[in-house]
Amino acid sequence: MVDAARARKLADRIRQIVAEMLERRIKDPRLGFVTVTDARVTADLREATVFYTVFGSEAERADSAAALESAKGIIRSEVGRQTGVRFTPTITFKHDPIPESARQLDELFAAAKARDEEVARRAANAQYAGDADPYRKPDSGDDAEDSDEPRGAAGYSAT
Repeated sequence: MVDAARARKLADRIRQIVAEMLERRIKDPRLGFVTVTDARVTADLREATVFYTVFGSEAERADSAAALESAKGIIRSEVGRQTGVRFTPTITFKHDPIPESARQLDELFAAAKARDEEVARRAANAQYAGDADPYRKPDSGDDAEDSDEPRGAAGYSAT
């Protein structure tokens, strides 16, 4: 069985190697502004998934995906050479949707903030629908002594 810490270390090393390869050695013109965000290795160290983002349009993303697929063999051989593991893991590239998710969350937070500001603005000039203090108060005691109504233990009128 493989240690989880070893798999994590190998994944980090693969992420570094792939990022360095994309920056320095892969000269495919289809490759856009690619950022390697994460790498994960299965527990048996046989498969590695490299997550990446591409700054640009959908067409640039598709071109970068094609460039990464064509350079997969070169990248895998370099990973095997630099890591020194007995079996070099197969590499799969997967687009990471985190930037789009983060942008969507930012938009949701901005909308929630705008709604909160609207509620606060309306509440600033709001008035009570009924009495300002809707709770019953005990009688003052002066006029309660004159009446023949029975009193409860706390001094409240029984009515």
